[in-house]
Amino acid sequence: MPHIDLILGAEPGRRRSIRTEPTQRRSTQRLDALLDAAAELVDEIGFERLTTQMVAERAAASIGTVYRYFPDRVAVLHALRERSVERFRARVAAILAESNPSTWWDVVEAAIEAATQLYRDEPGFSVVRSAWREPDEHGQDPEFAARVSRVIEAEFGELADASDVRFRLGVAIELADALISRAFLHNPEGDQRYLDEARRVVRGYLAEHLDDVRVASTAA
Repeated sequence: MPHIDLILGAEPGRRRSIRTEPTQRRSTQRLDALLDAAAELVDEIGFERLTTQMVAERAAASIGTVYRYFPDRVAVLHALRERSVERFRARVAAILAESNPSTWWDVVEAAIEAATQLYRDEPGFSVVRSAWREPDEHGQDPEFAARVSRVIEAEFGELADASDVRFRLGVAIELADALISRAFLHNPEGDQRYLDEARRVVRGYLAEHLDDVRVASTAA
């Protein structure tokens, strides 16, 4: 079983955007309905024009219900991004659990596949798509790159230069995100040419720096 807890773990020091955390199932469903409405709206009109009143109307809720959870439209967008991040990580973890990776590329490809799937079936993801590009607490490498680096270490052994690997993974994330985003620019299913190129470019770039990483049992 891959170390999926390293993908799912919470970020230390990250503040939640939700004003009131739901404690009951009904409240959780109400919050999800608000975020679902916001996601549909940003797909339709973009995040710049989103208002709390629009969210309330689309979710068939009162404006007071929206303000119970969110002080303003910015908080709605932040919460939508946070949910996007959580769902992205959960999708990566699910793919890793099913595939049982045997190489570093299997781990990286799981992230590319998760992003591709969410572009297809997660409303709002194409607009609030910073799920794997969020910077770490120092504002440098993507925080997700550090997670992937830790998974690779846990699966295949200690890296000689973990900081360099995180940097390379961060560059790979930027490359993949640009190509995957382009694939879905005019095609809701994704232009397969760009999706294939995302894998080819990322694998070729990372191979130069990660091909010496081997499964621990065979490297011993």
